[in-house]
Amino acid sequence: MLSPKSHPRLVRKLQEALGDQLCMALDDTTVVEIMLNPDGKLFIERFGHGISLAGEMASATAEVVIGSVAHALHSEADDGRPIISGELPIDGHRFEGLLPPVVAAPVFTIRRRASRLIRIDDYIKSETMTDKQASIIRTAIASRLNVVISGGTGSGKTTLANAVIDEIVRTAPDDRLVILEDTAEIQCAAQNAVALRTSDTVDMARLLKSTMRLRPDRIIVGEVRDGAALTLLKAWNTGHPGGVTTIHSNTAVSALRRLEQLTAEVSQQPMREVIGEAVDLVVSIERTARGRRVRDIVHVERFTGSQYETETYPHVEKERHVAHPS
Repeated sequence: MLSPKSHPRLVRKLQEALGDQLCMALDDTTVVEIMLNPDGKLFIERFGHGISLAGEMASATAEVVIGSVAHALHSEADDGRPIISGELPIDGHRFEGLLPPVVAAPVFTIRRRASRLIRIDDYIKSETMTDKQASIIRTAIASRLNVVISGGTGSGKTTLANAVIDEIVRTAPDDRLVILEDTAEIQCAAQNAVALRTSDTVDMARLLKSTMRLRPDRIIVGEVRDGAALTLLKAWNTGHPGGVTTIHSNTAVSALRRLEQLTAEVSQQPMREVIGEAVDLVVSIERTARGRRVRDIVHVERFTGSQYETETYPHVEKERHVAHPS
């Protein structure tokens, strides 16, 4: 455990290793991610501007960065423990660091914790989503539908989730929100909110069980990535509608497949009926060459025993189709 005196020294050591440029980038609200490649090249992604080269970092310096973060996480970074995942001791940004032998040379990424809230109206103005899509999301929130936000790595799932939660707070200011996360990324201005975090000894499934005793009106999970998805779906199905979560999946329809895979981890079957009943709306966001955009929105009506009945709202006129399980 770090003592109160050693923590500031560790932060100073980390800041010196990162250098002025990266420390300034961490203070820049437009920065999304900082990336170091094995060849020493640094890249910075900024919202609305894409990824650009930002100089270089020596391997020895990168090792200091990764080692310092490991120390802050009460761990060690060495050949036997070459992967460090957790929060940067500076403002809680998400950190992933890798050392040889799993990479040729030190690698790390810092996903900057969002400090600037992007609202639904901002998504419309930037043409990230259409007026029609925004209207569907707002109607879903007002109707207390359960919303799953899907997307690939770096697509902006959490940022969009924050926009949806902001809309929930505006629409239903008296609702009690219980928020569960592995890494603190959700922004919530609700007066009545409880934030829970997983730890080395308490996983998401255990937090979800406790959540049911905290009298939530809406249950929000930062990201479902394991069998805890089934616990969340059951919670949504038992008197707690209007929730939000994100899931790693490239399209709205494939998000249903991903949920099947996650629930099967603990049930040995895909639990399609539970998914069809619990999930009301899937919003898919993607990163394109021209920036992020809401790819499509799928309203899930039910699972009929052989297929999901869905209604899709892409950027163009709405289409109706049926998604067949794999």
